[in-house]
Amino acid sequence: MSQVECQELVPVERTEACRGPSRFGTVCAFLTNGTCSRTLMTVLDRAYEQPMREEELATDLLAGGMMLGYQCGMLWGSSLAVGARAFRLYGAGPAAEAAALRASRRLVDAFRFRHGHVDCMEITETDPRDGWATFVHFFIKGGAFRCAARMASFAPEAFSEAEAALAPPDPVVPWPRCSCAAEVARQMGASDQHAVMAAGLAGGIGLSGSGCGALGAAIWLLSMAARDQGLSGKAIQQRVDALKERFLEFSGHEYACADIVGRRFEGLVDHSSHLHRGGCAGLIQEVAREAEGLI
Repeated sequence: MSQVECQELVPVERTEACRGPSRFGTVCAFLTNGTCSRTLMTVLDRAYEQPMREEELATDLLAGGMMLGYQCGMLWGSSLAVGARAFRLYGAGPAAEAAALRASRRLVDAFRFRHGHVDCMEITETDPRDGWATFVHFFIKGGAFRCAARMASFAPEAFSEAEAALAPPDPVVPWPRCSCAAEVARQMGASDQHAVMAAGLAGGIGLSGSGCGALGAAIWLLSMAARDQGLSGKAIQQRVDALKERFLEFSGHEYACADIVGRRFEGLVDHSSHLHRGGCAGLIQEVAREAEGLI
């Protein structure tokens, strides 16, 4: 089986070292933004001096693990921010996507080490689909303050981990496709930048096996397009809910990557090989087609 080596990862742009986000600044961002996903993307984007207002706003429906209790929104937001940084440094293509995925995997490891879990429902012991229980947890039992503290602790750590992971590596990506989430983005007609940004969501963000990264990428891109159309938050939520319902039909009524595939991916090569063999091809195509139809 032939292999395609990626181009050498040569930085497209290297700026002076950025200052990481502060704990206080992160809390202030949370008070302004309101969701953990947008907060983490916002503070990391600004630490990298690359604010992306529309992309950040579109992360709101990824909070609470896509509002389903899967990966904490901090991981969705930080992964997208790190993907933007990877694109800025290395441009488009599989090598940049591989760098974004490797960085996201490191974020997941750091987050799990700190909190013991990656899923919102495990951390908060609250199902975000239960509106009353969520209200009680966050606004009566002080859950919002605890989440703010988690964000304040994780944002500087995420920045440090991403900087280390995005240092010029020497990867060889065995096949041109290395991220299911980037594939969905491309099939939806997204830009090269957005494809690289989405790449780290693969395998349930950083290959964690949790909520499907392809679905997360589609939700993010759908939300962005709907905002561009001037739709209300309620209308955007309805479209995303419709996408989730259809996704269950494509996925065998599973949301988690490990449940859909039947295992967790061991690493970049394993995931890339899975895509090369046609794994998840139908799911990727259907998710992209359904999301496009809702735009």
